[in-house]
Amino acid sequence: MRLLLIISTCCFLPAAVAERTILVLADSLSASYGIAVEDGWVTLLQDRLHLQGYNYRVINASISGDTTAGASARLVPLLSHEQADIAVIELGGNDGLRGLSIMEIKKNLVRIIRQLLQKNIRVLLIPMQIPPNYGQIYTTKFREIYTELAAEYGITLSRFILDNIVLEQPELIQEDGIHPKAEAQPMMLDNIWFDLQPMLKKNDEAHEILQ
Repeated sequence: MRLLLIISTCCFLPAAVAERTILVLADSLSASYGIAVEDGWVTLLQDRLHLQGYNYRVINASISGDTTAGASARLVPLLSHEQADIAVIELGGNDGLRGLSIMEIKKNLVRIIRQLLQKNIRVLLIPMQIPPNYGQIYTTKFREIYTELAAEYGITLSRFILDNIVLEQPELIQEDGIHPKAEAQPMMLDNIWFDLQPMLKKNDEAHEILQ
């Protein structure tokens, strides 16, 4: 009887403690551009998850210079060998800086979001912003892409990842005027953590089984 109890417990335990996955689909802001990989906010996210008892593995699928079209094209093969529970999308900045049409940017993001939702992957969408010299109409419509998509697809919208950094503390930006230094990476993580944390799950079931 005791042997059966042990076997039953072992059968249920792996599912309870199974490692979950967060996929970061992004550009240079998440690819540790100009700094060491271990200093980037994505690595800091992995560290924070472990420290706070979340059993998640973070896959950084960020590519410097990537666009919404490029990310959309590589998402299908990516999902064919990586099953994620949560996807963090940080894309569109390069599209905006190139002046691509609002319709095209939104269409590509829609394709990405739909592909993720079809796989039952929950989405955290990080809104992007571009400099005001692109004109008020374009910058406004660009910013609205993210709020509209979050509302339309019922996904979580985070703060701007460079909130309280790029304008308020320019000394934390690299010489190119775009990419944050290592000192800014913890702040970037804090900017999205508030909205990401409620999406996370802890393995409380495993603790209950072991008690």
